[in-house]
Formats: sequence, structure tokens, C-alpha cells
Amino acid sequence: MKRIEPNLLLALATAVPLALLVATASLFGEPGNTLKYVLLAVVCTVLFVVFNGVMARRAGVQRPPMIHAETASTAVWASLFPLVLIFAAAAPVFFPGHDYGLLVIIGAVWFGVTVQSALRARQAG
Repeated sequence: MKRIEPNLLLALATAVPLALLVATASLFGEPGNTLKYVLLAVVCTVLFVVFNGVMARRAGVQRPPMIHAETASTAVWASLFPLVLIFAAAAPVFFPGHDYGLLVIIGAVWFGVTVQSALRARQAG
């Protein structure tokens, strides 16, 4: 491997803030929801990647990966995914004691988008 694929790097860079979001939601959210948040993050990501791929094939939609080599600005726009998840991970710190399940689901779907982009880039060659 001569270089790291940028879409894979984006997926890894989005996984870290998602893990941070789950950690801060578990620590500062309602007590006893740690397992719920972890399961939500894993299950929602997997279900999104699987079912979004199935629905795209059924609809005949062929989307390119998020980061293109021809267009440098796509990397800048794609970097907003981890940035927004980092800000979302800060929400439980500043507003403790709430249930952050929906925020974890949103973060898992965004992570699923980046994983699907990495898979599309790998299939494209």
C-alpha cells in the first residue's frame, strides 16, 4: 500500500469522535445508558451501511465516494463530518443528565455514510 485511501482515513477520523460521543453520553448523560449507547452506535451504523447500499442498488443510484482525487474541495467538505461529531460529543459535557440516544443515532448514521464511502472507494479500485 503506497498511500492511505482518503475515504478510509475519513471513516477512521469519524469513528474516533463517535466513540468520544458514546463516552461522553455515557459519562454525562442519564445513568445506566452505557450499553444502550454502545449498541445504538454499532447497530445503527451496520444497518445503515447494509440497507442504504441495498436501497441504492434497487433504485439504480450510483454515488461516487465522498472524497474525489479530481476535486480537492471534497476533502474539505468531508472533514465537516468528524468536526460536527466532535461538537456533538461536547454537548453532554455542557448539558449533563439527559438521554442522548438520538444524538448517538445521528452520529452513527454519519459514521455509516463515511464507511459506505470508503467501501465505494475500495470497490472502485
